[in-house]
Amino acid sequence: MSFSIAGKTAVVTGAANGVGLAIGRHFVQMGANVVFVDMDEKALCHEMGEAAVKEENVRIFAGDLRKKLTIANLLSATIDAFERVDILVNASRQVMTTDPLDPDDNSVEELLQQNTLTAMRVSQAVARKMIKQAQDDDAEGPIGAIVNLSSIAARRTHPDLLAYSVSSAALDQMTRSLAVALAPHRIRVNAVAFGSVMSASLKGSLKDQDETREAIVDSTPLQRIANPGEVSDAVQYLASDASAFVTGQIITVDGGRTLLDPAAVSAH
Repeated sequence: MSFSIAGKTAVVTGAANGVGLAIGRHFVQMGANVVFVDMDEKALCHEMGEAAVKEENVRIFAGDLRKKLTIANLLSATIDAFERVDILVNASRQVMTTDPLDPDDNSVEELLQQNTLTAMRVSQAVARKMIKQAQDDDAEGPIGAIVNLSSIAARRTHPDLLAYSVSSAALDQMTRSLAVALAPHRIRVNAVAFGSVMSASLKGSLKDQDETREAIVDSTPLQRIANPGEVSDAVQYLASDASAFVTGQIITVDGGRTLLDPAAVSAH
């Protein structure tokens, strides 16, 4: 089986910055047609506006995917540009802190909506389109791949990240459930759960924060922070025919961070 995604059409959400942008650019370099999607139109145009004009395999789409009409418009724009959709990468994620003792804190509801429910609604719409185009093409074999971006926060919790942890865990279970539901339609659904990745946003957060950087590195057996390309490679594997018999899996890309016992003592 091939790792190639050349000629396939991918929709990448959360693609105006960070890991989503890195994945979209990586897919373009690998020869895929890519629709970069984000609600931040200004950032999206800044990063990919010129490429969308000059390169035949790049399009941008700005909109709030929490709205059903926006999802419908996204699919229409994708089909108009490339006539089909083969890959969906749900990379749109939001992180916010939670006050665990504040009953008026709405962060759990907000992140479940943004990180989990939006990904599910987009996945449902794209899956229906994949099924229809396969019927029209009378295609055999796998007809599409959905890859969700999750986090090790689903398994390694921090009180201040309660909402993010809950939404990440829900996304993991949604990945497994959709994988089973869509398997009879020959659509695979997987996820990549990552730890710290040296995106532009993390670079900004770590600026003049040497202690934070050292804490992350010290907690990672491979003793470094990942570069965005390492997540992109994992996503490409799950989007390609090389993983044709892989579905419902959460691949962890964290340099071994989730393997460590925080107590770090040789006694039980």
